[in-house]
Amino acid sequence: MINLAQVERCPLAKKCGGCQLQNMDYARQLKFKQASVEKLLGKFGRVGKIVGMDNPYHYRCKVQAAFGTTRGGKIISGVYQSSSHRIVNVDSCLIEDEKADEIIVTIRSLLPKFKLRPYNEDSGVGFLRHVLIRKGYNSGQILVVLVTASSVFPSKNNFVGALLKAHPEITTVVQNINGKRTNLVLGDVNKTIYGDGYIEDSLCGCTFRISPQSFYQINPAQTERLYSLVIEYAQLTGKERVIDAYCGTGTIGIIASKQAGEVIGAELNASAVRDAKSNAARNSAENIRFICADAGEFMRDMAQAGEKADVVFMDPPRAGSDKRFLSSVVTLSPDRVVYISCNPETLERDLRYLTAHGYVVKKMRPVDMFPFTHHCEMVVMLEKRDENTK
Repeated sequence: MINLAQVERCPLAKKCGGCQLQNMDYARQLKFKQASVEKLLGKFGRVGKIVGMDNPYHYRCKVQAAFGTTRGGKIISGVYQSSSHRIVNVDSCLIEDEKADEIIVTIRSLLPKFKLRPYNEDSGVGFLRHVLIRKGYNSGQILVVLVTASSVFPSKNNFVGALLKAHPEITTVVQNINGKRTNLVLGDVNKTIYGDGYIEDSLCGCTFRISPQSFYQINPAQTERLYSLVIEYAQLTGKERVIDAYCGTGTIGIIASKQAGEVIGAELNASAVRDAKSNAARNSAENIRFICADAGEFMRDMAQAGEKADVVFMDPPRAGSDKRFLSSVVTLSPDRVVYISCNPETLERDLRYLTAHGYVVKKMRPVDMFPFTHHCEMVVMLEKRDENTK
């Protein structure tokens, strides 16, 4: 049993800067986040009790490490120091999956044995830029992505053979090629070296494929709780038409399709839509379809065509939604809107708009997706205001 009032100090906390609440025990972190969202959103109604984790450590199932060298030529790997491009060497992290950290350390130790060097951003010389590891929370499957500056991989089979010998639990290994001078981790080209090039994991009873570029929640344990709350707030009876805006690879919509009459997912990213269609087929979800389009424009077109929707799911990025999108929700006029937010500040702004245009907040609850950081997720359910009620 984890003692939530115990503080496990990270020796890299000050150098890394990734865990802003490292000075608090977990019980205090939850109180801090609860008070913060109540202060910000309490004007809209009662904020439910935050959904915390039973074990707030090693929850990140997606781990990425940058590779570089010290002035003395020693190979290091880890995270970029906050607001910089200086690499903090990390062997183990309190919030990252332990096996992923072990694999990264092994890769670091193998580089000199195979005469491979990390990529140097200044000179543009070198081979390995990053390592990305994704682990299935329920399946245990492991995807290792080696991000290289060149497509030429000297001693490729021997290198991967040595890695698999040290970690036979690895499911698949992919080489991702990123030869551009960019801050983006992944390039556009993937070459499967070992396995299928993807892993699968289950979430809320559905199975999803995870490839190098796929969006998949970083904390699957809390994601199940988050999505269960979303479905509860949607109040589905099996008859509703649901719009999943910002649908990404279709996770929420596919889970909701089990209890809805029809689900339509709208997403502008064509690659995400392809993954969404594949995920729907994998789960035999026949009452869901995906549209590659701007979600706001799609909803406005629906309204102009006289079509209706009962529920709209909103899951925007940290910047929240713009007025054009919010106006399209109001124009479509669903009975309920379920808003999933990763930024309570932009949520507050968007709720001001929706409550000024015919909706009322009925339920709100925070979910702690990222312990030891200041981030807090929110789920809000809004209903169309009864015009007969002031």
